[in-house]
Amino acid sequence: MSDVAANRERGFLRVAFVNRSFATGIVITALIAAMALLSFFWTPYDVTKLVVADRMLPPSWDHILGTDQFGRDVLSMIMVGARNSLAVALVAVGIGMGIGVPLGCWAAARGGWIDDALMRANDVVFAFPALLSAIMITAVFGPGAINAIIAIGIFNIPVFARVARAGALSLWPREFVLAARAAGKGSVLITVEHILPNIANLLLVQGTIQFALGILAEASLSYLGLGAQPPMPSWGRMLFDAQTRMAVAPHLAIAPGMAIVLTVLGLNLIGDGLADVLDPKLRRRR
Repeated sequence: MSDVAANRERGFLRVAFVNRSFATGIVITALIAAMALLSFFWTPYDVTKLVVADRMLPPSWDHILGTDQFGRDVLSMIMVGARNSLAVALVAVGIGMGIGVPLGCWAAARGGWIDDALMRANDVVFAFPALLSAIMITAVFGPGAINAIIAIGIFNIPVFARVARAGALSLWPREFVLAARAAGKGSVLITVEHILPNIANLLLVQGTIQFALGILAEASLSYLGLGAQPPMPSWGRMLFDAQTRMAVAPHLAIAPGMAIVLTVLGLNLIGDGLADVLDPKLRRRR
C-alpha cells in the first residue's frame, strides 16, 4: 500500500469513528459478529441437547437468558442463531451485489433497448418480494436456509442494479470518462477503472442497508418455517415458538427479539454513518 493510500485510509477511519452513528453501529455489529464467531467454537450449552427437567426456566446464573420449552439454553441458541442470520443475509447481499452491479453498469454503458429491457426485468423481479419468492421456491424445492438465501438474493439483484445504473449514468457524461473514451478505452475497461471506484461509496451504503433488511427477511422466513429448519436455532423460529408462551415465559420472545433489533439497528447506524462520511453533501457537523 502506498503512503498516499495509507494516509487516505487513516483519514477516512479518523473521520468515520468521530461520527457517532458509525462508531455506535460498528460496536454493536462487532459484538453480534463476535458472538456468532464464538458460537463455532463454544456455547454455554449444547443447543441440540434436550433437558426436559430444565424446561421454561427463567433467567438465572446458570442460564443467563433462561431456557425454552425443551430445556435448551436460550443464550446458546441466540449465539448459534446469530451466525445463521448473519450468514444468510451476507450471502444474499453478495448474490444481489455480484449480479446486480454488473447488470446495472452494463445497462448504463450500453443504453438503448438493453437498458430498457434490463430495467423492465428489474420491475418484474420487484413485483415479487423476498417473502413471496421464498414461498414459491419452497413450494418447489422445500424449506431451508439455502432457499431463503436464494429468495433474498434474487430480491437484492434489482436493488443493486438500480443503484449501480443510476450512479454510472451520472458519470458517463463526465470529462474524465470522455477522456478515457477518447484514449481508446472500451466500455468494460472504463467501467472497471473509472465507474466502479466512483460508485463504490453508493454501493457500500446500500449494502449495509440491504444487509439489515436481509436480517429481517431471514427472521420473517424462519418465523414462517421457510428458513433454517430444526434443530438448527434461528431467531425467527424462536419468536414463532415463543408466541404461545408469552404469558408464562416472556424471556423466550424478548431475547431473540432484542437480538434482531440490535443487529438491524447496528447495521442501519453504520449505513447512516457511512452516508454522512462518504457524501460531503450529507455530512453533518458533529
